[in-house]
Amino acid sequence: MYDHVAVPCLLMRGGTSKGPYFKASDLPSDTAARDRMLLAVMGSPDIRQIDGLGGADSLTSKVAIVSPSTRPGVDVDYLFAQVDIPRAIVDTGPSCGNMLSGVGPFAIEMGMVKAQDGVTSVAIFDVNTDSRIEAVVQTPGGVVNYSGDTAIDGVPGTAAPVLLNFMDAVGAKSGVMLPSGHALEVINGIEVSCLDVAMPMVMMRAADLGLTGYEGRAEIDGNKELLARIEAIRMEAGRRMGFGDVSESVMPKVGLLSAPRGTGAITSRYLTPHKLHSAHAVTGAVCVATACLLEGSVAYPLATRPGGNPCTIWIEHPSGMVDVRMETTGSGPSLAVYKAGIVRTTRPIMRGEVFVPKGKL
Repeated sequence: MYDHVAVPCLLMRGGTSKGPYFKASDLPSDTAARDRMLLAVMGSPDIRQIDGLGGADSLTSKVAIVSPSTRPGVDVDYLFAQVDIPRAIVDTGPSCGNMLSGVGPFAIEMGMVKAQDGVTSVAIFDVNTDSRIEAVVQTPGGVVNYSGDTAIDGVPGTAAPVLLNFMDAVGAKSGVMLPSGHALEVINGIEVSCLDVAMPMVMMRAADLGLTGYEGRAEIDGNKELLARIEAIRMEAGRRMGFGDVSESVMPKVGLLSAPRGTGAITSRYLTPHKLHSAHAVTGAVCVATACLLEGSVAYPLATRPGGNPCTIWIEHPSGMVDVRMETTGSGPSLAVYKAGIVRTTRPIMRGEVFVPKGKL
């Protein structure tokens, strides 16, 4: 295949997302060249991504890039890339906690981290957010185990758990929890909360947009007027949060919040940002959970909070629920997140080489 470039990769499901995992050394070091390659790998720009690995969905148009780290106390560096589907854009601004769940196992499989007998703790530096995460991977006999009894909503069946402990969640991109300086503010007549914890988000009450908050993809993705209204709010929120023009960025993400219908603490509809997530992003779940504990936020009066510290915040989403174990100090404006833990599952799907036409590089 002289007219193609072969690039080694491991296709994995990470949480409720899926995409190729690459060693950074197998990709071009030049950012523009790397992005051209990733667009070709995924088959973008094309709404079907028919000529690549992408699945024509934002949750399956993701890439993880992993390399050994030279940072003290860190095993590997993780760079996440969201590959746009209809546009030739590769966004490395935000991170992805679901794809993060596959980084520890990938690092072990690639020989970057030596597995221990029982469980292996992998220290990960998230390049996108300048933060540290501990991934606890099941490795009986020194081999990654993917089979188990852990179920996560949005993924069929069960698998081995991967525990993710977010150590530097606050101020993932801005350096502060409230980059606009307010727990509650008004944008275009809608009360919103702009938080930056694991993922910058702008959150608002679903009811203020004429929604119940329990809608699915059909009701939200097909409502162009609603999406245009939300995008206008997101654009202004991005400006107030210090991110400038976010028209070609997927952050801040959007959370449409409502009271829980079941046993959860709150209901969240998470936009990515122009389509509804079929479940919920991990980083977004950490941000929503923080808002539930922050007095004055739009989430606080909607949420049912468990007692104690640490506590577990269960977030209801279109596919079920996701739980975030929160360890915090202080309250109100002095609230600080010490650690946020979440359990995901992952598994390898295919290992080999992806072929990229030289004409697209």
